[in-house]
Amino acid sequence: MDKLLVSKRMKGRLVQNAILQAIFFFATVLGLIALMLLLSHVVMQAIGWLDGDFLNNFPSRRPEEAGMKSGLIGSLWLMMIVAPVSFILGVGTAIYLEEYALKNRFTAFIQTNISNLTGVPSIVFGLLGLTIFVRELGLGRSVLAAGLTMSLLVFPVIVVAAQEAIRAVPQQLREASYAMGATKWQTICRVVLPAALPGMLTGAILALSRAVGETAPLVVLGIPTFIAYLPSGVLDTFTVMPLQIYNWTGRPQEEFQHVAAAGIVVLLGFLIMMNSVAVLIRNKFQKRF
Repeated sequence: MDKLLVSKRMKGRLVQNAILQAIFFFATVLGLIALMLLLSHVVMQAIGWLDGDFLNNFPSRRPEEAGMKSGLIGSLWLMMIVAPVSFILGVGTAIYLEEYALKNRFTAFIQTNISNLTGVPSIVFGLLGLTIFVRELGLGRSVLAAGLTMSLLVFPVIVVAAQEAIRAVPQQLREASYAMGATKWQTICRVVLPAALPGMLTGAILALSRAVGETAPLVVLGIPTFIAYLPSGVLDTFTVMPLQIYNWTGRPQEEFQHVAAAGIVVLLGFLIMMNSVAVLIRNKFQKRF
């Protein structure tokens, strides 16, 4: 009787496992099909419009002369501000919370608020940047103002990723370092950070990929969508690829839809390159302890 009951339970679990596996497989296939349809539609529209001139030309009112140069270079300028500011602040905050801060209610309060910031709509960060950087500090619609605003946007994501990377470092490594006479800061610099660096860099690059594709904070800051020149410094006005694409999609001419599709392909290529760098860093430098 017991064997029969056990056999029925095993069969029920196998059926349940098969059903869940089919559901998960269907969800994966459905997502891949939607992605492939979207990419194929964009690529088909971009064929014939994506060439070397498209990357070297400035935006134009004539679709056959329009290019992505100002948006592409502007996005690079933006990343030159966002990457160091967000990474240094994010990693520094993670080190303090994990290695120095006492485990009390105040630390828990800070941790909870940082986690909550990851779910705040990006437009709220745009309003914050507009108030502080554009108006109070008088930076205007510059690369610096936009870079600091986008740094605030991705800052919580980098903090959480860096904390998880630090927590993954085995405690035995810290204890071995202390046993050799190293101070706490020497242990953090020479043991903890090198071991956690792959996870930190991966999280940072993925967060920067989000910053590249965000438009709402930049719209709130008043960043122009049409610029036919390149910034020469961090206090100059600029534009980025998502805003340039947004400008093209709002044009009534049908040709601009093809130009926007070409811009989307360039933006996707830029994001794929950044994500590929994250994967390479993880695979090359990841250590198992």
